[in-house]
Amino acid sequence: MPSTLPDGEPAPDDGSLPASALADVGASGLGVYLHVPFCAVRCGYCDFNTYTAEELGPGVSRRDFAATAAREIALAARVLGPTRPVETVFVGGGTPTLLTPAELGSLLEAVREEVGLADDAEVTTEANPDSVTPESLAGLREAGFTRLSFGMQSDVRHVLRVLDRTHDPLRVPQAVAWAREAGFEQVSLDLIYGTPGESLDDWGRSLDAALACEPDHLSAYALIVEDGTALARRVRRGELPAPDDDDLADKYLLADERLTAAGLSWYEVSNWARPGAECRHNLLYWTGADWWGVGPGAHSHVGGVRWWNRKHPAAYAQRLDAGLSPAQGREVLADEDRRVERVLLEVRLRQGLPAAALDDAGRRAAAEVVAEELAEPGPWSDGRLVLTRRGRLLADAVVRRVLP
Repeated sequence: MPSTLPDGEPAPDDGSLPASALADVGASGLGVYLHVPFCAVRCGYCDFNTYTAEELGPGVSRRDFAATAAREIALAARVLGPTRPVETVFVGGGTPTLLTPAELGSLLEAVREEVGLADDAEVTTEANPDSVTPESLAGLREAGFTRLSFGMQSDVRHVLRVLDRTHDPLRVPQAVAWAREAGFEQVSLDLIYGTPGESLDDWGRSLDAALACEPDHLSAYALIVEDGTALARRVRRGELPAPDDDDLADKYLLADERLTAAGLSWYEVSNWARPGAECRHNLLYWTGADWWGVGPGAHSHVGGVRWWNRKHPAAYAQRLDAGLSPAQGREVLADEDRRVERVLLEVRLRQGLPAAALDDAGRRAAAEVVAEELAEPGPWSDGRLVLTRRGRLLADAVVRRVLP
């Protein structure tokens, strides 16, 4: 959850939404995102809305968080009214597994009781490899979690040091094995490439180590040096080089080659999965469906209305304690805004962007993109723009072309 928030317009104190936004909630899917803002250590590259114990200050307790967040879930139920059951729950952070399995389970139970949870819901929590034990993973599985996403990032110690990651690389396969023993249906690993000082061989080693764990799903993201982070300050001072675009491209191509050979197919530019293991929650985001974001700084989207909560856990809790919505601001998206966002997101998907989402100029540009082998000709003849491997490297440029 990014640490910066847009401006927008004031959000209603009661959290109410326009009738137009509530007309068909969940028609394209309904998810809940739960943001747990606590970390044991702040990583130098991280721009998310997270806090260590020292940064929270007095009067803010991790022990109270689950009860506070449950009040926002109850608010969501009141605002949404009778609706379709929640299809996906994703607990992110921060490090969600700094909360106990019982606390995380209570949040899942609040979703089930207040809003409703589909029998086949995908329920994910992120976890650091050093924040779990066989007992805690068994507790999470018993509580109803079906999917784990481990923040591996790298298998190379000097790369982890630059990222300020504290886990031992050997802990990753151990944590994955514990998850399998606990009965988790799916395990995902997150990797970062392009860290200063990471060679192509280092990156290949990380890919091989990740694949040795036999994950169902893998995300590989290019490192972005975010303003305001410790990493950005080190780059600005000249202590570390900035990521190099050619190096990032080489590492992406290596990832796609090895992951594809191992049976994981790309379904979004930065995500690969075994058949049937695609992250359903993230697909809600990428296809413009509805989700309610619970927690400090969390973002939500329902029926073309987007809003975001107050960032600091204390300010977030104070609003809910007073019976008010924690939302800080919101924006009501016009039809053209929603079309543009659809293009931005769906062009990144393996299923492709429907040509109908483009205007006449956009379709002409898309035909040129196909002719330049940045998109596949077969799907385009069927009315969908699907990027080639080279097109994925230039996805942002393709978007600029088709949104003239």
